[in-house]
Amino acid sequence: MEEILQFLKDLAANNERPWFQANKSRYESTRATFLAYVQELIGRMAAFDPEISGVEAADCAFRIYRDIRFSPNKMPYKTHYGAFIAAGGGHRSPRGGYYLHIQPGSCMLSGGVWGPDPRLLKMLRRDIYERCDEFLAILEKPSFKAAYPDGLGEEDMLKRLPAGFPPDFAHDDWLRHKYYCVSTFKPDSFFLKKGWMDKVVDIFKEQVPFNRFLNETVDEYLGRE
Repeated sequence: MEEILQFLKDLAANNERPWFQANKSRYESTRATFLAYVQELIGRMAAFDPEISGVEAADCAFRIYRDIRFSPNKMPYKTHYGAFIAAGGGHRSPRGGYYLHIQPGSCMLSGGVWGPDPRLLKMLRRDIYERCDEFLAILEKPSFKAAYPDGLGEEDMLKRLPAGFPPDFAHDDWLRHKYYCVSTFKPDSFFLKKGWMDKVVDIFKEQVPFNRFLNETVDEYLGRE
C-alpha cells in the first residue's frame, strides 16, 4: 500500500501524459496490487455477503483515465484508485455495494446506492418512508454508528421535501437525499498499518443490513422477485 500511495502522490504532482508514460510500469504494478487487495476483500466479505461471491476485482475497479471532453479540468488522470464491489456488474451495478477509495490525504470507505436514476430514487424514498422504523434501526445500531458516525451525511441534498410526502414526517432529511450512501474517511496511516484489511472488512460488515435494505428496492426496480 505504501507504493500505491507514493505513486498516487507523484501522479498528483505530475498529472501529464509524458510523466505517466515514463512511469507506466509503476502504474501497472500498483494497479495490479490494488486489484489483488480488492479480490482478497471480495473473498473475505463474501462470507457475510454471499451476493458478492464470484465478483471480479477487474469489474469493480474504476479506470484511472479521466474523461476530459466536457470538463474544464483537463488533467488526464485520476489521482486515486477506487473500486465499487457489488453484485451484478461491479462498478456498473445499480445495486448497493461497498466502495474502497485510496487517495493520499483523502482515503475513504463508503457504500450504498450512488447515482440512482430518477425512478429508482423515487422508489428508494418511498420504501424508506414506508419502512422508516426499520431504516432507523439500521442507522441507529451502535456498531453501525461507530463505523459510519456521519450516517447519510448532509451533502447534495434537496432543499425541500420531494412532492408526495407529508411535511410533518419526522425524518424528512432522509427523503431529501439524491443518493443513499454512508462514508468514513481514513488517514493514509490507516492503510499502512499491519491488519488494515481486517479493519476494512469489519467496517464493511456493518454496512450489510444497510445495503440489503436498499437492494430490496433495487430488486423491485430491476423486476426481480
